[in-house]
Amino acid sequence: MNIDIMVVAGYFLLMVFISVAFRKMASKSASDYFRGGGRMLWWMVGATAFMTQFSAWTFTGAAGKAFSDGFAVTFVFLGNIFAYMFSYWWFSHRFRQMRVDTPTEGVRRRFGNGNEQFFTWAIIPLSVLNGGVWLNGLAIFVGAVFGYDMATTIWITGISVLLVSLLSGAWGVVASDFVQTLVVAVISVACAVVALVAVGGPGEIVTKFPSDFFMGPDMNYGLLLVGSFIFFLVKQLQSINNMQDSYRFLNAKDSANARKAALFALVLMVCGTLIWFIPPWATAVLYPDALSAHSELGNKASDAVYLVFAERLMPVGTIGLLVAGLFAATMSSMDSALCRNAGIFVRSFWAPVVARNKPLSEKKLLRVSQAATVVNGILVILIAQLFAQLKGLSLFELMMRVATLLQSPILVPLFFGMFIRRTPKWAAWATVCFGMLVSWLVMTVFTAQWFASLAGVSLTARELSELTTTITVAAHLIFTGGFFCLTSLFYREDASTRDEQERTAKFFHDVETPVIAKDDQDIYDRLQRNKLGQITLMMGAGLMLMVLLPNPLWGRLMFAACALSILLVGYLLKRSANVEDVIGNIPTPLAERPS
Repeated sequence: MNIDIMVVAGYFLLMVFISVAFRKMASKSASDYFRGGGRMLWWMVGATAFMTQFSAWTFTGAAGKAFSDGFAVTFVFLGNIFAYMFSYWWFSHRFRQMRVDTPTEGVRRRFGNGNEQFFTWAIIPLSVLNGGVWLNGLAIFVGAVFGYDMATTIWITGISVLLVSLLSGAWGVVASDFVQTLVVAVISVACAVVALVAVGGPGEIVTKFPSDFFMGPDMNYGLLLVGSFIFFLVKQLQSINNMQDSYRFLNAKDSANARKAALFALVLMVCGTLIWFIPPWATAVLYPDALSAHSELGNKASDAVYLVFAERLMPVGTIGLLVAGLFAATMSSMDSALCRNAGIFVRSFWAPVVARNKPLSEKKLLRVSQAATVVNGILVILIAQLFAQLKGLSLFELMMRVATLLQSPILVPLFFGMFIRRTPKWAAWATVCFGMLVSWLVMTVFTAQWFASLAGVSLTARELSELTTTITVAAHLIFTGGFFCLTSLFYREDASTRDEQERTAKFFHDVETPVIAKDDQDIYDRLQRNKLGQITLMMGAGLMLMVLLPNPLWGRLMFAACALSILLVGYLLKRSANVEDVIGNIPTPLAERPS
């Protein structure tokens, strides 16, 4: 246990170093703090796009679902792959070409000022709820490892994430996401290899899984799984490719790098989807009693199956790395949301509403952004504590409820609005209101139980859960999406709407016009590679020290292989940087507004 604590402490020192290293690059303007001034390279942006779809929930709630239900858990992640394919093909570079600092500025350019305010106060609370789910998942795992109570764990981890976001803004967030991608990669691959060796290969997992590997237990109607898969594709397509989540690609230095970032995220998601769940699948075969190992978690014991695997099969020190990976996954999602929320609050509310008669300097806007980050971080911590009290709902179900019932109505107009042009100015906010009505009807009237009784069948608890998710996503696709499309029937072109027409035309003209990197971009490219090269070498050196831990030879070789792979990445980054003539010479001032 002391070794694991030391590993986690070393990881946090590295995160602090990242924040300090990139602090100067985020201190010039609010645009730098929100999105790195739009100067980031594709592999940094791609890593953050990947990591924001990857939280502690993947190692906890989703792992618990994999342990109990088998292959079906991959539907969410196959949906991510499908979504990133479309992102590479159509969305990513167009998001960058909106030429904004924050998503709600894009909403203003597309739908007008009224919708900007509406979505400002819809997106921020939803982000806080999602952050609470992510932090709660992390606290469950960390509490089980170190024996801390949930409240203490939530506050310690929440404040740690908050500090990284506060110190270095988007630069620190995206840089840490790249390093955290490496952490997650080495942990996932190492655990998957050990799991396959222990269980005897992938064929043994399929044949010896406690229930049907592809159907899972308590599933009598395979059509429900087909419906879940199809509608998860649709859900993730909207969840990743919408104006709210466009902030991932706003950081890119130009249109080409935005597309490369989407392709990089796609490759990472393809590689990771099966690798992540091999350990919980193997645990179901090797240790079917794994749920009793951490009975103190009650009905959330399934969320600790990855921990059980590490405790029983992996060498000493792996649990510390696994916890570090969980921190990495949660921090990547939370700190991105905190920076985004700060940007939304400042650009779409504080500057145009509170300080409209007294324009603020970039320095003052930066201070307001940091204050907003603190407030958002504390709210996430409080929400996570509230979720910890929900004893009757698994983490997987909690994540799905928040995403499908609350998030879907907001995402529909922000997805369709990127390519459906002829809509009245009230279309976006009216669609969200209609979508909330659809969510309420699905929750209270047209429930899964109602459909089951209509069909005259009796469904298990799992089948009802699958059907609920499918009904909700389908309802928003058909009815909420249909409502937004039908608003085009009320679109009018006359003198009273001329300003609105010109604004919309300018938005779509920019969206179709490529962004070209600025003349001084090469300096930033080399600085990014140099700084991240140094940090990656430090992480690889720290991981190499784990070879000294009292482990069998195979365990030491495993740590050595992981360390060498990270050291190689760091070496290649440093070698490509060639920054002798630019270190410390960051041009000033940075662009204060997006391009």
